Amino acid sequence: MSETLNEELIAFVEKMPAFPKSVQKVVQLTSDLNASAKDIVQVIESDPVMTIKILKVINSAFYGLPHKITSIQRAVVHIGLNTIKNLALSIAAMGMLSPTNKAKFDTQEFLLHSLSTASICRILAERLGVAKAESSDFFVTGLLHDFGKIVFAEFDPDNFKLALEKSQQENIPLCEAELDFLGISHAEVGKMLVEKWELNPSLAIAIDHHHDNDGDNLLKDCVFAANQISKKMQFGFAGDPIIEEFPDNIVARFELSLDELIVSLGDLSIVKTEALSFINS
Repeated sequence: MSETLNEELIAFVEKMPAFPKSVQKVVQLTSDLNASAKDIVQVIESDPVMTIKILKVINSAFYGLPHKITSIQRAVVHIGLNTIKNLALSIAAMGMLSPTNKAKFDTQEFLLHSLSTASICRILAERLGVAKAESSDFFVTGLLHDFGKIVFAEFDPDNFKLALEKSQQENIPLCEAELDFLGISHAEVGKMLVEKWELNPSLAIAIDHHHDNDGDNLLKDCVFAANQISKKMQFGFAGDPIIEEFPDNIVARFELSLDELIVSLGDLSIVKTEALSFINS
């Protein structure tokens, strides 16, 4: 990528929609050790759309709560402030998607893939011993791992369309085709986007390297595995036709191959059902 084009891309990322004020306030409050749960609840409840979507998600089978939660206050008690924050971020991230784009990139299928990957990523984290209260970063990273593609669809739809077509026609990874036509991959741009939103730096690192097979990074490995599972199960589609078999380090992490891990997870149809419910709510 030329220096001029890189500067233009950086400028474009800076112009991408910021989070709503209510979400920014939630992030600010959850980072403040002196902030009370009451303050956070009041901010969320001031945004009816966010409130409805959060309650819908936490009442899904994914969280497995014994009773239906009907208020944000009760939601905080049951799943914690950090999870509430990440759900708010997820809702805001989805709100930045345009229904149509010149690249003809299907954002509904993209969302289904992203949400499915998010849920599976969290399931895998908990399988590996990550506490439920600490696994929300895995959900958010899974959700945002491909959001660099949304930047491409808006920033340079013509070349992104060519990259999508080449990936399909030649059956090659989309990130390789992106390098040919755009000079940068969606993973790198996704990192830029997460940094712009000032999320946890560990999310940016995992997103930047979610197609890499080296290093020892639990978050990255869970995103990689969840991404392949989501593609293999055909839970949505984010433009990449390649389903990568697990390399040695991922097999070692889960002690299973891709197909074996899918079988061991049991019925994953609920993941797709809940994702569709979230999208259509």
